Amino acid sequence: MTEAARADATRMHFSKMHGAGNDFVVLDLRDGATPPVPALCRALADRHRGVGCDQILTVEAPRSDGAVASYRIWNADGSSSQQCGNGARCIAAWLVRDGAAGDGTAFDRSFLLDSPVGLHAVTALGDGHYRIVMGTPVFAPARIPLRGFVGAQDEYVLDHNDAVFTFGAVSMGNPHAVIEVDDITAAPVETVAPVLQSHAAFPESVNVGFAQVESRQRIRLRVYERGVGETQACGSGACAAAAVLIRRGRVDRDVSVMLPGGELRISWPADDAPLAMAGPTAFVFEGEWTHE
Repeated sequence: MTEAARADATRMHFSKMHGAGNDFVVLDLRDGATPPVPALCRALADRHRGVGCDQILTVEAPRSDGAVASYRIWNADGSSSQQCGNGARCIAAWLVRDGAAGDGTAFDRSFLLDSPVGLHAVTALGDGHYRIVMGTPVFAPARIPLRGFVGAQDEYVLDHNDAVFTFGAVSMGNPHAVIEVDDITAAPVETVAPVLQSHAAFPESVNVGFAQVESRQRIRLRVYERGVGETQACGSGACAAAAVLIRRGRVDRDVSVMLPGGELRISWPADDAPLAMAGPTAFVFEGEWTHE
């Protein structure tokens, strides 16, 4: 790049973060800067030529009264997403460090955060852990969305070529299919998930979780996300798996979800109550991205 070209390039500061191994590039757009276009998202997310991440998160001005900020989510392929539980915790930690949500010294500090799908209550638990109220799980097929079914079912069955898929389905602000398996290590993640994601029954595609119940207090989970692939952790996927399995009576209403990248704690006190998720956050490094 010539000196003249360098002068015309834009320098963009970013924070690299992760929540239980689900990693993000966080951009501060509160000054009204333009959100990243899909090509920039793909460049940032590239693990060989870019920063490397599952999603890009943008911190923006609040939309609701009482919220300290809002955020948006961009997948590694440049598509937008409606919900990301691990990302919500990372945004909360970023805002606490920034001073927008306090000075970071007090435990049990609560504040509100605008996500693409609504307002979330956040509680700082200390030691980099946060609890996010994720909303009430939605099981109505039309609202997931899941085509071809009128009412909510405990299990859905779809045929594709010679294969039959049985799963639970729920929306946590984004669509999830949950497949219960006997052995999480042998789950057909790479073969089954892409088929369901491209199935006509899911017009907005779907995040596909593979869940193994180890006890009434513990689930093991792997998630293949829309626009990303399999991730080390998926917060909304952990909420979805817990909601489906709690509704079936398979696990307790306070349950630990073990993902490849770490542990999340899910609490759902009643079917008509909001579900909450708690887990860790971490700052990895700060950087500057130069682009024309």
